[in-house]
Amino acid sequence: MKLFPMFALLVVMLLTFVSPVLAGSFGTADEAKAMLERAVVALKANKTNALAKFTKGEGGFKDRDLYPFCGGPDGNFTAHPKLVGKSLKDLKDKAGKPLGQDIYAIATEGKISVVSYMWPRPDSTEPVQKISFVTRIGDQVCAVGYYK
Repeated sequence: MKLFPMFALLVVMLLTFVSPVLAGSFGTADEAKAMLERAVVALKANKTNALAKFTKGEGGFKDRDLYPFCGGPDGNFTAHPKLVGKSLKDLKDKAGKPLGQDIYAIATEGKISVVSYMWPRPDSTEPVQKISFVTRIGDQVCAVGYYK
């Protein structure tokens, strides 16, 4: 009988160390969508603070290859790890698809939509399919993408 609690403790400890490895190196669709939903709440609470956190990857807004990015009414990035101030609206994917225009066209307040495009994973040059969940929050168009 005394072995069962020790065995249970050993299993819990093992799962604690193995779970991050099993989770993988890349974010999932569910994780990307959940991050976008958290981003919406943060933007509604304090836009300036939220955009700064998104750009810096703070407050849980950077997880492996997942991060929110946003564009303002002028079409320029207002939040992104590397592209703030550059044009989101004019951005094309590696196959020439106007993904920025697609993102702005589909973004609707109170609704999460999907845009698919070809983009390299971080630290790679080979484009793969990336899918971004997209929404509009006031004057901001925001998204979080994951790789297929």
